[in-house]
Amino acid sequence: MRVLLGQTNKSVAHPTITITGSKSESNRLLVLQALYPNLRLVNLSESDDTHVLRNGLAQKEGIIDILHAGTAMRFLTAYFTSKEGSGVTLTGSERMQERPIAVLVDALQSLGADITYTENEGFPPLKIVGKKLSKASVEIMANISSQYISALLLIAPSLPKGLTLSLEGEITSVPYITMTLDLLNNLGIATTFSENTIKVEPTETIEDTTVIIESDWSSASYFYSLVALSEGLSVTLKSYHSNSLQGDSVVATLYESLGVNTSFNPSEASITLSKKSVKFPKELKLNLSNSPDIAQTIAVTCFALGISCELTGLHTLKIKETDRIAALKTELEKLGAKVHSTEDSLSISVSAKIKEHITVDTYDDHRMAMAFAPLAMKIPITIQDPNVVTKSFPKFWDALAKVGISVDYQ
Repeated sequence: MRVLLGQTNKSVAHPTITITGSKSESNRLLVLQALYPNLRLVNLSESDDTHVLRNGLAQKEGIIDILHAGTAMRFLTAYFTSKEGSGVTLTGSERMQERPIAVLVDALQSLGADITYTENEGFPPLKIVGKKLSKASVEIMANISSQYISALLLIAPSLPKGLTLSLEGEITSVPYITMTLDLLNNLGIATTFSENTIKVEPTETIEDTTVIIESDWSSASYFYSLVALSEGLSVTLKSYHSNSLQGDSVVATLYESLGVNTSFNPSEASITLSKKSVKFPKELKLNLSNSPDIAQTIAVTCFALGISCELTGLHTLKIKETDRIAALKTELEKLGAKVHSTEDSLSISVSAKIKEHITVDTYDDHRMAMAFAPLAMKIPITIQDPNVVTKSFPKFWDALAKVGISVDYQ
């Protein structure tokens, strides 16, 4: 299946869009809810990843197939190693079985975890026998993926002595680690984060707590791109606030130079995005090591606006659903872009025009589909495998139609 996206309907009224709850917050809170059942969650993400994680947490034994959900693989690996009496095998899609997990497994094994690789060393599937982890300190490389660190932090308060993490190397995606710690703190779990050491105190119980999950800022980024590429679109997104825990909320600041104004509406817990007149920079240079999930969106936006950009800090993109650096380069070049890439960066030169009627391949990656979709504000474009968006934003194409883009499934 593919979807053909047409030119915008310029007469569309100012729409209000409801975006599913943050996938990042939802997945962390679901693990904490499994450890502390008196935690109540409102506005959970409707994403495939969150459904997969929720279903996995409900199992105690047998094979758990997490499909493409990398977060679920990492979080469930840590969770089941510390769940006494459990015996599971974690597996996933072909791509998931190519995504490395040795850094996390090594750290858990140093705590006493019983984990074995059933096929290729360093990669899923994993056979896990849950047991009490009595050790209270661990060292872990911090420059690979912050999800390895968050996976350990989430189980830390349930361990008999808590956990002290010594982080080796430059820490990547710090806002995601901070988010995890803030969620723990909000439940009354004591933590400290000093230089390269994180300590989480043991916590047997928490008070009855209800958490209302903020909507997903990564998903909001596509509407920033839509507004930036429009002639005057204004859109309101529900369930957002200015003091967000999500690192990708930086998108509000980054898109100011790309012509998008963000107005926070505290009484309605919403934001309004509107087009504003700005003088575009000749070149946009950004280090996105703290918010890599919005790199694709920004790259496509800059290309479409005729702005050169240099995006660095992208080393984690190579181990996502696909090698996102390579995929971005391939698809942007099909559209006429001049792209240079390295292992951790992407540079795009100004292009004379955007090629029309191009079909964008999505590589089983939800963010490839959604990042390229806003180009419909400029040209007709076709997106392959549109259902891939269910991984994080199941109603994305419906939302796109609300802002005036024609969505034709073929």
